[in-house]
Amino acid sequence: MENNNNPQAEQNSIELRPEVAMGIYSNLALISHSPTDFVLDFLQMLPGMPRPTVASRIILAPEHAKRLLQALNENIYKYEQEFGKIEMPEGPRTIAPFNTGSGEA
Repeated sequence: MENNNNPQAEQNSIELRPEVAMGIYSNLALISHSPTDFVLDFLQMLPGMPRPTVASRIILAPEHAKRLLQALNENIYKYEQEFGKIEMPEGPRTIAPFNTGSGEA
């Protein structure tokens, strides 16, 4: 991010290292908290894996967790305005994102 005409933009610029830029796939998240921290564990659960593995852990102060919630709400609203409503499946939540069939193609 480079903006030579705006000192604020330079002050707020971020560095995105190549090893982080590709991102990490996650299809399961676990959230826990203490009086001082929120812990977000992002997991990968794929067919053939014996159990989910933690791909990334983010630890946030409570006020930052609330800011993240607000930012997610705003972005989901904007996403749905542009691409349509995100449909949620009926019924109870499950931690298994795949059906338990035979796994054959």
